[in-house]
This record gives sequence, C-alpha cells and structure tokens, in this order.
Amino acid sequence: MRKLVRHWSTILPVLAAVTVLSSFLAPIPVALTGLALAGAVLAAVHHAEIMAHRAGEPFGTFLLAIAVTIIELGLILTLMSASDAGAKTLARDTVFAAVMIILNGLVGICLLIGGLKHREQVFRTTGVNTALAAISALTVLSLVLPNYTISEPGPVYSPAQLGFVAIVSLIIYLTFVSVQTVSHREYFLPPPQEPASEKPAAPLPSQRIAIMSLLFLIASLICVVMLAKLLSKPVEAAVLSAGLPRALVGVVIALLVLLPESLAAIRAARLNRLQTSLNLALGSALATIGLTIPAAAALSIFTEFEIALGLDPKSMVLLALTLVVSSLSLANGRTTILQGVVHLVIFGVYLFTTIVP
Repeated sequence: MRKLVRHWSTILPVLAAVTVLSSFLAPIPVALTGLALAGAVLAAVHHAEIMAHRAGEPFGTFLLAIAVTIIELGLILTLMSASDAGAKTLARDTVFAAVMIILNGLVGICLLIGGLKHREQVFRTTGVNTALAAISALTVLSLVLPNYTISEPGPVYSPAQLGFVAIVSLIIYLTFVSVQTVSHREYFLPPPQEPASEKPAAPLPSQRIAIMSLLFLIASLICVVMLAKLLSKPVEAAVLSAGLPRALVGVVIALLVLLPESLAAIRAARLNRLQTSLNLALGSALATIGLTIPAAAALSIFTEFEIALGLDPKSMVLLALTLVVSSLSLANGRTTILQGVVHLVIFGVYLFTTIVP
C-alpha cells in the first residue's frame, strides 16, 4: 500500500487546493501558481496510473483522457463566456492546438523516447487506425468545412449547421467510446508480442485505494484547470505585450491542461508500453474534439455568441500534413525514432508558424 500511494501524492493536491482557495482572497504570485500547478499535475499522473492499474486497459487510459477533457472543456467555456477579446476563436485555437500538441508533440516524444530506449516498439494497428479515422473525420468537419459553407460568410457555421455538426461529432465520439470499451476492447489492448516491461508489475490496488486515488485524481485535475485559469490572464498579457499572435494563448492553455495525460503517456512509452501511450494520446485528441465542439456549439446557439471554427489556410495545410503523416507512421504496428523525429519536426513548424505567421 505504501508503494502505491505516496505521501507527496496526497500532500501536493492539498497544497494546490489551498493555493486556489487563497487566490479568492488575494493575488497569488505567478511563480507560486506555477509551482502549485506542477505539483497538481504530478499528483494527477500518479493517481491516474493507480486507477489505470486497477481498471485495466483500456479503461484506465480512457478514464484519464475523459477526466482531463471534461475539466478542460469547463475552462474553455468559462473563458469564452467571459466575452473577452478573442473569445470568438478561443475554442478553435485551443482544439487545434490540442490536436497538434497530441498528434505531433506528444506522439513524437513518445515514439522518440521509446525508440531511443527500446530501438523498436509495437502496438495494435486495429485500435490506432480506428482512432485516426475518427480524428480525421472530426477535425475536418469541425475545423475545415466551415470555411466552405455558404449559409454564413467567413469561417463560421450557421446555427443549424453548427447544431448538426455538434450532434455528428458527439455521435462519432460516443461510438468510438463504445468500440474502445465494449464491442472491440481487444483492439486497444497491448499486442501479444509486446515485450514485458523492465520493471516488475505493481500489486493490484485494493478497492479502497482505488476510490481514494479517484478522489485525489478528480481534485488534482480540478486544481490543474483552476490554476491554469489563474495563469491564463498573465500569459495572455505577456503574449500580447510581446506582440505575438493571440492564437498562442490557445496553445499555452492546451499545453497546461494536457500536462497530466502527456506525462503519463511519456512514462508509459519509456516503460515500453507504447499501446498505452497511443491509447492516451489518441483518446485525448478524440475527447477534446468530440466534447469541446458540441459544448461550444451549445453555448453559441443558446447565448447567440458567435464562434469561428474554420482554420486559416496555413493551419489547414499543417492539419492535413499531420493527419497524413500520422496515418503513415502508425500504419504497420512498429515504430522507430524516425517517426518520432518527423512528428516533432512538424510540431516545431507549427509552433514557429504560430509565433511567426
């Protein structure tokens, strides 16, 4: 039990919660907020791993992905409803940033680290191809098609179109969840030929430990989002004062909120569990699009707050390149450092062209 639940994993969420509560009474220094955020992220990853070990694959990775995405969704909707300048494109910028961070940055790091340590890693193509097909459909319908409809000028959907796309996005995501966890669960399990991890398997957590970890996981993720919200204003001010594009704010928000599942995925790749890493990464991308777009659409329709979803031509090119490269690099069930380097180069181009459009 002591090996499963570490003392720091219970202390850090409490300190993060104290920081959040203190922010309602007085301003908190940015450095202290950043430290509290880092502690909450580490605690979230630890408790998510306990839950994943208890639930088994792919339920454990699905739990972390859905928990992070729901709370990320709350952050996006809160910032959008504040009606600040640039809120019209916040959902688009954050969703696109999350897709690029996950498919290029996170997948690239996992493939590179796994390739450097284990030379070659294996995974099931059935589950990965299923996820990539759903991601491709969701991204094009949500972020590209609005540029080519004629009911409304500009990169926006009409209310009827927005509602239809929201329903379709939700259907695709819920169908994927059903396939992943019920009808074709075996598609997302580690392949039989996957080498054993170098570390011995930890004992299965008891039900009491699992419940306690679930509560600490939820508390940690709530603190992550609240602390990210506290940092969003200083970040936005710093971005604008430096003369950088506002789209960079969406990148920073996505980076902050995706930290827990990103660290969990990287650690799994380092331990030669690439299937777990890809389940986390691709599941997170699907959850981000499949839940954020319908929620943002509902906010837009019921409050008459216009949102712009269509990407600019540069972003559409990068999105198309990302989807093609992802489909090719994850096509045969085996990866080396080359695929990781290619994904990271595309991610670097995305970051550079966001800063220097």
